[in-house]
This record gives sequence, structure tokens and C-alpha cells, in this order.
Amino acid sequence: MFRTPANHRASSRELVALGTASQVPTRTRNHNGYALFWDDEVILFDPGEGTQRQMLHAGISATALTRIAITHLHGDHSLGLAGVVQRISLDGVPQTVPVTFPASGRRWVEALCDSTAYYHQEHLALQGLSRDGVVPRVPGELHGSATLRAARLDHSLEAYGYRLDEPDGRRMDPVRLAAAGISGPDVGRLVQEGGLRTPHGTVQVEDVSDPRPGQSFAFVMDTRMCDAVWSLADGVDLLVIESTFLDRDRGLARDHGHLTALQAATVAAQSGVRSLVLTHFSQRYSDPAEFEKEARTVFDGDLTVAADLDRVPVPRRGEG
Repeated sequence: MFRTPANHRASSRELVALGTASQVPTRTRNHNGYALFWDDEVILFDPGEGTQRQMLHAGISATALTRIAITHLHGDHSLGLAGVVQRISLDGVPQTVPVTFPASGRRWVEALCDSTAYYHQEHLALQGLSRDGVVPRVPGELHGSATLRAARLDHSLEAYGYRLDEPDGRRMDPVRLAAAGISGPDVGRLVQEGGLRTPHGTVQVEDVSDPRPGQSFAFVMDTRMCDAVWSLADGVDLLVIESTFLDRDRGLARDHGHLTALQAATVAAQSGVRSLVLTHFSQRYSDPAEFEKEARTVFDGDLTVAADLDRVPVPRRGEG
């Protein structure tokens, strides 16, 4: 686990667990809430009740938010939207903040965004999802080069999981660049155009660089095992996934539309996940070590049994 003080500045890519309970919060676990820092983007996933206050504890400003992504409209994943939206308004956040959610939940999202009296200075774009695929950008949204996708999960009401993918790139080799006589602005031209004429001939970008695989992140909340769980998790660097139950209660998990720690860890192991975060724990369990013990029977990579305010970095390229 990665604990840091509230005034810690986030690294360029990391997850902050704002809340890790499931349906019922406990003395030590807030309702759900997860902030993903990805370069200049900050995506707030599933803001459950109390998220605004948890953001304060974590040192996350509403002005940093670039998107809110909701998996489904159960209260432990969405009741905090009202407070977060009003804080966005109060703080005068200038950018448009898209709010992504299952289309069938629009009436609840609209009610949460207008649940009490305030001045409505916020700039929101409500995006209801009705099918799998790339989540479109909206005018005025702050974003980077990574692509956000959604896939339909199998829960007791319409639910979507999310996956963020950075495109593959190239890592420039200073030694080979120097040998080719390329420096300064010519490096940028080479990257942009793919090739550069020099006094010694044409140099292709592949001649002076190595492939740099893009990083990836997946967020899988309330669901039974289904194809979307596997497609979202496939090969990601960091997987955040619900493990509401222990496997001795697998029947309860299936009946209520959830996963067990063993199921979640099996997905991670078989999908080649580098770093696994288990979360969304039922209040019936008091010992987090049980989740770690169960997951470790099948998964030997980086593992975090999340606690509130934990910070988990996206693994660096080339590690693992």
C-alpha cells in the first residue's frame, strides 16, 4: 500500500483511492471515489457520498478535475456527485467537465446535478452511454492523447467499466541521434515527420529510437464475471477492480452482481495485469488481509488491497 500525507503532490500518473467501501460505509472506509491523475488529466470515478470531503483530505482541488466517469447509478457510486458538482460551481472551474454515465441513469444524474439551490456556475457536459466504444471528447474539455473507452458490465442495473489507453510512441536514443548529427529543433522535426534529410542521407525515426509502448489503466466496478471484464483488463498496467466478497461467499457475489477477490485476481493474472488494486469491500469482512491472502493464491504481481486515501502509481514503463 502507498500512504502519503494529504498535501502530497500527485505524480504524473497515479490513482488516489478516496473511498473503498461497498454499499455501506464503515468507520474506516468511505463510500466509493477514485481519482486518476494522468499527466494533465484528473478523472474522478464513481463519486459516492462524502467524496468532496475525501478530496479535501487527499489534497485534490475541484479545479483539477477534467472528467467525471460513473459506472452505474447505485448510491455508493454516485451520491457524492451533487456535492462535487456544486463545488465545481463554487470554485468557478473554467473548463467543461464531461460527466459520463449509463444512459438509463440520466434522470438520476440530472437530479443529483440540480439537487439543491446554488448558482450553477459549472460547465458540465452530460454524456449518457448506450453502447460500448470510445467515449467522445466534448468542446471545452481539457484532455491529453489517451483514449477513454467504455464497456457494458453485468450488474443488477446498467453498468459500464472504463479503460484508458495511451498510444504507442518512440523513445529517442541520444547516442544514435548524436551519431546521425541530429540535435535541437531537428529532433522535433524528425519525430513529427518520421524522417529527416541530413548531409549523410535520410534518417528515419526508427533508426534513432526504440518503441515505447503506451500505458493503460482499467476501472471495473460492480459486475459479475463477463466478457467485458476480460477485455477491459487485458494487458493493462494498472487495474482497479471490485472484490466485494471473498470466494467462500461466491454464491452471494453472483446473486448480487459482484466479484470475489479470487475472481478479480484471476482476471488480473490471466490478463497480464502489472499492478492490481482490489477495492469495494463488503462491510461483512473486518480483516483486509483475507483479501490479500486470497488474491495471492493466483496473482504474484504488484497488489494493493486499497484503503481510503491510498495512492498507487501507474507502473513505470519497462518495470515488471
